[in-house]
Amino acid sequence: MSVWKKLITAVKGGATEAAQAVADSQAIRILEQEIREAKDELRKSDHARTQILAKCKLSQQKVDGYSKSIAEYEAHARKAIETDRQLALDCAQKVSDLKEERAQEQQFLDQFNASEAQLAKNIQQAKENLRRLEQQVDMVKATESVQKAQVAVSSRHMGANSKMKTATESLSRIQEKQKMRSAELEAAEELAANESSSDLEKRLAQAGIKGGTTSADDELARILGK
Repeated sequence: MSVWKKLITAVKGGATEAAQAVADSQAIRILEQEIREAKDELRKSDHARTQILAKCKLSQQKVDGYSKSIAEYEAHARKAIETDRQLALDCAQKVSDLKEERAQEQQFLDQFNASEAQLAKNIQQAKENLRRLEQQVDMVKATESVQKAQVAVSSRHMGANSKMKTATESLSRIQEKQKMRSAELEAAEELAANESSSDLEKRLAQAGIKGGTTSADDELARILGK
C-alpha cells in the first residue's frame, strides 16, 4: 500500500471515528428526548386511566341503583299481588325492564373494568421499561464522565512524567557543569598557591635568608666546626 493510500485510509478511519462519536453523542440526546416524551405520554395515560376509573365508578353506581330498584319493585309486586294483580304484573314488568337495563350497564361496567385493568398493566410495564432505560442512560453518561476524567488524568500523568524526565535531565546537566566548574576553580587556586609559594622561596634565597647555593668552603667549615 502506497503512502498516499495509507494516508487516505487513516483520514477515513479518523473521520469514521469522529462520525461515530458524534452519532453516539446524538444518540444519548435522542434517548433523553424520547424519555421526556415517554414521560409526557405516561402522564396522559395516567389521566386517561383516571377518567376510566371515574366511568367505572359511575357505572357501578348505576348497576347498584338498578339492583336497589329491582329489589324495591319485587317487594312492591309481592305486596300488590294480595290486592291488585295488575299492579303486581306492572311491578313485575318493571323488574324485568330494570334487569335488562342493569345487564346492559353491567356490560359497560365489565368493559370499563377490563380496559382499566389492561391500561394499568400497560402503564406499569411502560414505567418499568422507562425506568430501566433511564438507569441505562444515567449509567452510560456516568461511565463516559469517569472515563473522560481517567483519560485526562492519564494524559496529564504522561505529560508530567515527560516533563519530570526532561527536568531531571536538565538538573543532571547543571550539576555536572557545576562539578566541572568547581574542579576548575580548585585547580586554579592550587596553581595560584604554588606560584605564590615558589616566588616567596626565590625571594628568601636571594636575600640569603633561606635556601640558596652552598659553597664548598662553607660546607667544609660547617663539617670542621662539628
